[in-house]
Amino acid sequence: MDEQALINRYIAVDPYDHGPQDARLKESGTPVWALIGYLEGAGGDVARVAADYELPLEAVQAAVAYYHRHRAPIDAKLLLSAV
Repeated sequence: MDEQALINRYIAVDPYDHGPQDARLKESGTPVWALIGYLEGAGGDVARVAADYELPLEAVQAAVAYYHRHRAPIDAKLLLSAV
C-alpha cells in the first residue's frame, strides 16, 4: 500500500482543525506525535512500536508517513510535551 493510502486508511485529522500535530490513529485514537516520540526512543524500530502499542504494523507505518509530511508541527508538539 502506498503512503497516501496508508494515511487515508489509518490517520484521522483533528476535527477541530488544531493542525496536523494533533492527528490520531482512527481506530485506537493514539496520537501520531506519541507514536513518533516512542519510535525515537525505540531506535526507529517500527515493528517494536506496533507490538508495544498493540497496533497493526501498517498503522504505525501510516503514522511515520504522516510525520514525514508534517515534521515541523509534530516536532514542535514533541518539544512542548517534554517540557
